[in-house]
Amino acid sequence: MKTKKPLKELKLSVPAQDSPISSFLTASGTFFDGDLLLNQKGLRLISDENESILVQPSETKEIDLQFSLEDLETIKVIGKGSGGVVQLVRHKWAGTLFALKVIQMNIQEDIRKQIVQELKINQASQCPHVVVCYHSFYHNGAISLVLEYMDRGSLVDVIRQVKTILEPYLAVVCKQVLQGLVYLHHEKHVIHRDIKPSNLLVNHNGEVKITDFGVSAMMANSMGQRDTFVGTYNYMAPERISGSTYDNKSDIWSLGMVILECAIGRFPYTKSEDQQSGPSFYELLQAIVGSPPPSAPPDQFSPEFCSFVSACIQKDPKDRSSALDLLNHPFIKKFEDKDIDLGILVGSLEPPVR
Repeated sequence: MKTKKPLKELKLSVPAQDSPISSFLTASGTFFDGDLLLNQKGLRLISDENESILVQPSETKEIDLQFSLEDLETIKVIGKGSGGVVQLVRHKWAGTLFALKVIQMNIQEDIRKQIVQELKINQASQCPHVVVCYHSFYHNGAISLVLEYMDRGSLVDVIRQVKTILEPYLAVVCKQVLQGLVYLHHEKHVIHRDIKPSNLLVNHNGEVKITDFGVSAMMANSMGQRDTFVGTYNYMAPERISGSTYDNKSDIWSLGMVILECAIGRFPYTKSEDQQSGPSFYELLQAIVGSPPPSAPPDQFSPEFCSFVSACIQKDPKDRSSALDLLNHPFIKKFEDKDIDLGILVGSLEPPVR
């Protein structure tokens, strides 16, 4: 009889301190700004009476556990990126699985307000199409986000197994992502800035949820990684990749690129499925800014799908549809009454292996 491998205890390394402690970090290791305190006990808001109130998970969230980092044990690493490492962890006493994003950082003051805004949005999110952040902690030079675990990975993992996604399933994916974007754009007034296949997560029930809306990019920048194009420029709208001002319509371009890639099985700016690597940054910059936008081949896809992609991938943001408008697009409406179950597709897939 095989003995189970012991689970590793969660350990956070302390980053090298190349710079003095910023004015919004206390010597005891608390990250603070205005009414927000973040430390190893969690996220706290300070009331007018100067009382510290531990932020509870929203009542709309399914899990209501109060815990510390010491209550979590690591199972395995499930993701890595420029912003940090994502681990699958288990609550030692309740057995609940979470995704723990640990981001080592040396915070710089010029992005403090943005980080605070994103942490508050993460903590208060009440949208079923945005990945839930149950708790956040600051300890030993790292911010840790305790996130909802999506057991079928991202659209990257789905495409790796199925190669392409058929239109009925794409309509279901689009509708859920658009509902998440409507929440971010119109209720929270947040631009995601990094819509890409790896930031659209799925579970075995066929639920699609947006993750990583800004926190990782902000924190990566705080470590001196000023090239915000690294790893994300492929899906950037023309106005973003050229350094112009942008608004939430830039997320719509990115969504169109993602959906087109899922349909044709390759990144739209690669010349063929056999191409081993995508275009370089300068090739992509030239293509996005100087060439007509990519489109869905009309001989392979329905007019409704081609129209949807075109409504997203317009070079001038004024010509792009909003998330609200796209929810009423004929492509979305075409499959609404068909009872398409995305869970049948993703539920049959193997969980991602890292």
